[in-house]
Amino acid sequence: MSQVFKQDLTDDSVRPGGLFFVKLLMPKQCDMPSRDIMVEVFTKHLGPVDCFSYGAEFAGFAPQNYKVHYGDNDADISPTLMVTNCEKIDKPVLDDFDRSQVWDCPNVDVLLAECQHRVFATDMLAAGLEPKKRADMLVKYVDALLELYPSCKAVVFGPARKFLSRESIENHPDTDVTRFIYYAVNVRYFSIQGTDDMMVDSVGMSTLFLPDLQYHFHGMNPDDVVIHAYNMLYFILENDNPVGDGDTISGLENGELDSNVQWTLQYEDSLVQPVRAVLDVNMGEYASGTR
Repeated sequence: MSQVFKQDLTDDSVRPGGLFFVKLLMPKQCDMPSRDIMVEVFTKHLGPVDCFSYGAEFAGFAPQNYKVHYGDNDADISPTLMVTNCEKIDKPVLDDFDRSQVWDCPNVDVLLAECQHRVFATDMLAAGLEPKKRADMLVKYVDALLELYPSCKAVVFGPARKFLSRESIENHPDTDVTRFIYYAVNVRYFSIQGTDDMMVDSVGMSTLFLPDLQYHFHGMNPDDVVIHAYNMLYFILENDNPVGDGDTISGLENGELDSNVQWTLQYEDSLVQPVRAVLDVNMGEYASGTR
C-alpha cells in the first residue's frame, strides 16, 4: 500500500550553495583513522592536503588543489573537509518521506536496521568553486572516505537524502565528475492523490548552484521521464547550465527522444519540498498544472 505525503513548503533550509554532507553508516562503532593514514588517503584521491586539525571529536583537511577566491581578498583559500568521530545513531537516518524516494538500494531496510553508527563528513567554504570543480572534489572525497572506513556499508548524501550501498558506489561504472549526479542527486517520483497527474523532480543540484528539474505531467511512463531527467542533469553539469528561460529541449515520443517534440523550460520555485529553484519542463500535451 502506497503512503500519502502532504506538501510542506515551509522548510527553506535547502538553497543553492548549501553544504554538502554525507553520513557513513556502519554496524559498529569504529575509531577514526590515524592522522597519517588520513593524510595519505586524502592525498591519494585529492592531491596534497593540509591537516589543520585532528582530535577526538573531528579532523579537518584543506585540499590544496582546490582554491576559492572570495571578494576583495587577494589570497585564494582552500575549502575545508571535516570528518567527525563515529557515533551511535540517535534518530532515524531517513524519515518516511525520504525512505519513499530510495530507488537505487533494494536492501535499504536491512542496511538501516543493521547500521547503528555513523560518521558525519562535510565540506565548508566550497561554495565559490566552479560547479564541476566542486563536484570533482566531492566525488573524490567520498572515494577517500570509503577507503578510510572499510566497515561503512551505506552512505546517505545530503542535502538530496540519497541512500546508496557501498557496493553500488564502488561498482558504479562512471569514473568522471558526472558521477556526482549518481552519488548526490536524487531523481524522485510522486503520484498526485485524486488525479492522474504525476511529478518527477530532482534534488541535490543546488549544492553546485545549478538548477534542479521538475516535470508535472500525465499520460506518460514515469520511468521514461526519469531517464530524460538524468540525461538533462548530465547536460546541465557538463555544460555549466547553458539553459535560459523559454529555451526548448527535445522531448519524448513513445518513450524515445525526438527532436520534433520540443518541451519549453522555465525557472520557478519547486512544487514539492525542499524549497529550491527548479527548471520546470513543460511537456506540451502531457503537461499538467498551470505555468
